[in-house]
Amino acid sequence: MRADLIVGIQWGDEGKGKVVDLLAQEYEIVCRYQGGHNAGHTIVVDGRTIALHLIPSGILNPQALNIIGNGVVLSPQALIQEMEQFDDLRGRLLISDKAHLIFSYHEEIDRAKERLRGKNAIGTTGRGIGPAYADKVSRQGHRVGELRDVARLHEKILDYFATNEAYFKALGVEPPKPQALRAELERYQEALAPFIADVTGYLWEALREGKRPILLEGAQGTMLDIDHGTYPYVTSSNTIAAGACTGLGLAPRDIGRTIGIAKAYCTRVGNGPFPTEELGPEGERLRQQGHEFGTTTGRPRRCGWFDAVAARYACRLNGCDEVALMKLDVLDGFERVRICVAYRYRGEEIDYLPSDLEEVEPVYIELEGWDRVRGIRDYQALPPQARAYIDRIEALIQTPITIISTSPDRRDTILRKEGP
Repeated sequence: MRADLIVGIQWGDEGKGKVVDLLAQEYEIVCRYQGGHNAGHTIVVDGRTIALHLIPSGILNPQALNIIGNGVVLSPQALIQEMEQFDDLRGRLLISDKAHLIFSYHEEIDRAKERLRGKNAIGTTGRGIGPAYADKVSRQGHRVGELRDVARLHEKILDYFATNEAYFKALGVEPPKPQALRAELERYQEALAPFIADVTGYLWEALREGKRPILLEGAQGTMLDIDHGTYPYVTSSNTIAAGACTGLGLAPRDIGRTIGIAKAYCTRVGNGPFPTEELGPEGERLRQQGHEFGTTTGRPRRCGWFDAVAARYACRLNGCDEVALMKLDVLDGFERVRICVAYRYRGEEIDYLPSDLEEVEPVYIELEGWDRVRGIRDYQALPPQARAYIDRIEALIQTPITIISTSPDRRDTILRKEGP
């Protein structure tokens, strides 16, 4: 038994939540391996919209155990609020004792640094993700397991502020008041202690027994990976498939089927290069028809045409066996649709992704649009123009498209081959 993996192959917001929710009906363990509550998965089931930020999307399968891995940076406050959407989650949720904690001072640092960057701001969500990962790497972070001993954790946080007093003063971040901090930590302990576990050991045992199918999900997308994305306009973790191993404590041989998730067009939140961005009426139309506003922040997303160069790069980087193409219905009614098939870069045409994506210009092909695909659940029932669009993307990214979404609803999904 190996664990199957879902990974975004664009700039995030690809629709991973719907795919994980759909596939999770066939899995008994669903794991989140990186990121924090800056990410959001929106799922629509029977007309009910559910927004998830930290809890894995398998939570909507009452039979699934949901795991938050050590690669996640976790805001206790955000997680507790999210848990309140559901009945008692004991027996349905586990949190790695090695996951790092986000406190309010991480959010204050995040916002202060963005202000100081001015026009060079990265466009973070201000949720404290980067500062929490920075503390982790500089060995000043605090892990979920430390909530078991509130007195000791309380002392360590106060010492941390005393040691870094000049830094916090320069940023204008006030140290926590000891009594209020102690009460906050005790509240977190009471709410979360029953869910803290050695999830790596749990997963090893589950894989050894081979009785419970496992699905892994990440946050954001490949183009926001700290190493392989559009640096420095990236997130603070490894969003690619390899991040699932470090974020859960698994070996590469533990990974089975890898499914890449892409929209039928592209979006991006925050600053940074975006070769196929449409700044005119077509971009605004994509935004409105796709309801492209952030699940976490509500910010309008930047919108543009499908970038096959970036998607092919991401498929290879992640080792995708197949791709799920989401939100095809958002292109309904466009007279013509575009696909970026190459870049113009320093006076020549290239078909690969350079490290300085700021300098490229997209080279497009145009295809005939279609009237309506929304709600269609059979591939042959799609308009021929939509099938031609899918086939062209499939050839360009060199990876089979096996799942096609035609509306936000779980049921409006075309499966071109059997599931796991």
